[in-house]
Amino acid sequence: MKKIAVLGYGTVGSGVVEVLETNKEAVAKKAGDEIEVKYVLDLKDFPGTPIEHKVVHDINIILDDPEIVVVVEVMGGVEPAYTFTKNALLKGKSVITSNKALVAAKGAELLEVARERNLNFLFEASVGGGIPIIRPLNSSLTADKVNEITGILNGTTNFILTKMASEGSDFASVLSEAQALGYAERDPSADVEGYDACRKIAILSSIAFGKNVNYENIYTEGITKITDKDFMYAKAMNKSIKLLASSKDDNGKVYAIVAPMMISPEHPLYNVNGVVNGINVNGNMLGDVMFIGAGAGKLPTASAVVTDVIDAIKHDGKNVACFWSKEELKLSDIQESVKRFFVRIADSVEKSSVEAVFGKVNVIEIMKGEYAFVTEPMSEAKYSECASKLDGIITRIRMDR
Repeated sequence: MKKIAVLGYGTVGSGVVEVLETNKEAVAKKAGDEIEVKYVLDLKDFPGTPIEHKVVHDINIILDDPEIVVVVEVMGGVEPAYTFTKNALLKGKSVITSNKALVAAKGAELLEVARERNLNFLFEASVGGGIPIIRPLNSSLTADKVNEITGILNGTTNFILTKMASEGSDFASVLSEAQALGYAERDPSADVEGYDACRKIAILSSIAFGKNVNYENIYTEGITKITDKDFMYAKAMNKSIKLLASSKDDNGKVYAIVAPMMISPEHPLYNVNGVVNGINVNGNMLGDVMFIGAGAGKLPTASAVVTDVIDAIKHDGKNVACFWSKEELKLSDIQESVKRFFVRIADSVEKSSVEAVFGKVNVIEIMKGEYAFVTEPMSEAKYSECASKLDGIITRIRMDR
């Protein structure tokens, strides 16, 4: 019998307990031993529930119990999760987490602490919820050099953009619907401003490229400025708009960005709709590999957490390799990266003036008072320079594949 503790009994924590109980026999068979939740750390008591006698309020009860071999951290946030996690590792206990904020901020350090003690710090559920992506990057794709990772890593924003595309609705009304359905928080800024996706692509990039990627250095732009008119143009052009989180190794220069992108039907992520997440990994030998599924939710996320618990128990006393060092990866200036740009502009601006500044463009005209054009490939810096020479630009959206 292996005994574990769960820190936090919210959505994911309660899901972990449920998965372990519901799939008890299957989990024991795969782990090679039965797994019992001995403690649940939470501020509340949960009287009348199956875990009421397991609840503790003092982390030291867990840290000082030699029977606890694995600690599951599903509290969220950086503190006190970081302190609890590091202390658990120092006490000889492996730690499993779904906490993207913790992993993005402290992952490299905690992995090193675990390695030094032949323990494990595992975090499969921190990026894609129930989608397996961390383990494939660490094991299945190790023969390949990763050229690029691009993902739809936030179900809330993907739901909003999908509804805007299919119904012609405006951002505010679809956001309200997402909140009513429980897909968006009362304060949705972490999702709609791209911060959630930013932390996730930082984690994936750190593993793919083997060095620590600081999420604070990733250019991040949300979806709050995307309008129903943008989707009218996208439809006319047979394209879609998605919030993509991407990192790319371009001849030794690594660029990372989170931003709305206009993509074509040939793009691997074109048909990833609703609250579903999708991640495309491009390797120099394998080409494109797609991972798609539930990026969040109680049981999908809990399932990924329990998979890590099983892995930690199976590898008791042996560290599972994760190719993420503390050495900082210096990201290249996003201003140097090259893309095409979709630009909406007031029709008071002559097309000849646009071409005089941007060179050859493809013009799209579908509504009164404005038109749009698509540039040839150019750097972000060049686009900004050109745009500064024209009045009347309404908005711009980058184009990807």
